[in-house]
Amino acid sequence: MHYEITKTFFRIGLFTLGGGYAMIPLIEEEVVNRHHWATRDEMLDLIAIAQSCPGVFAINISIFIGYKMHKKSGAVAAAVGTALPSFLIILAIAMFFHQFEDNRVIAAMFRGIRPAVVALIAVPTFNLARQARLNRYNAWIPIVSALLIWLLGVNPVWIIMTAVLAGVFLARNSQDV
Repeated sequence: MHYEITKTFFRIGLFTLGGGYAMIPLIEEEVVNRHHWATRDEMLDLIAIAQSCPGVFAINISIFIGYKMHKKSGAVAAAVGTALPSFLIILAIAMFFHQFEDNRVIAAMFRGIRPAVVALIAVPTFNLARQARLNRYNAWIPIVSALLIWLLGVNPVWIIMTAVLAGVFLARNSQDV
């Protein structure tokens, strides 16, 4: 097994609250800056691909990185490293939850964590926007997409499919010029 990949993604999974999006800064720091397993542009592409694939976002990214490094065995090592901390934490919580489910201190801790998780999700969102080269001409696309999903309940799959078709159309038209 590929110890370095497993250890890296285990550490990311262990110290991240808030799910996959909150993991983006840690994954980027480790994968791009520390280990140089991917470039910033590759990371941006991986995030886009991982979002559109079924499954857990962070595990999808780890599988792509692991596969890039060591094919199937790397993908398995990275996925195990990412999933194992959550599995162990959930297992421990399930075993002992009944002992502290009504504890006011624990409830207060979770209420305190919520705003921090929002920030952990917001920061990568703004970083992704900058890396995707959003500007005043194309910033309307994510805004309209978010509003369609939030206010009108449009299925995100339709947004993604429309964006893919628009990208193909724009790419074909720009080649004709």
